[in-house]
Amino acid sequence: MQALDFWKVIIMDKANHLESFLAMLEENQIRFCVIGGQGVNAYVDPLVSLDLDLAVAITQAEQIELLLARNYKVTRFPHSLNIELPDSDLRIQIQTDSRYGMFADHASRREILGLEMPVARLEDILQGKIWAIQDPDRRASKRQKDLADIARILESYPDLKAQVPTEILSRLV
Repeated sequence: MQALDFWKVIIMDKANHLESFLAMLEENQIRFCVIGGQGVNAYVDPLVSLDLDLAVAITQAEQIELLLARNYKVTRFPHSLNIELPDSDLRIQIQTDSRYGMFADHASRREILGLEMPVARLEDILQGKIWAIQDPDRRASKRQKDLADIARILESYPDLKAQVPTEILSRLV
């Protein structure tokens, strides 16, 4: 079984909704990139997840919300838009926090679990993970996953250790 087929079995995407969603973004010239755990997967050995976190160019933040609302069920949260795809367990989350707005400007196309997508630079993904861990409103279980993602990055790219605050480094096993 190919990586993409495996991922699609996990997210229950039998009708290629993921590819349709990504194509819709590209057809509408939305500058976006993958961040979060799937972004980490583009640089290190992948882990399977139901989540797909994206950052959109800051100048297109309003445009993306209108576009998504026409095609999908969108729920707005303080720092994100959550998109539900029909008949899929995939959880797409678009960051609306302006700190992520420049990530798409430096993205490059990389493969994630068999699918080529624009992915944020590793340094940007790491910075996003640091912000996530430092967010006191984020669920503890999510912050633990973020910590594990930082550990995964530093195991493969130890030269990035200097970017991680000491209080986070002290929590790594």
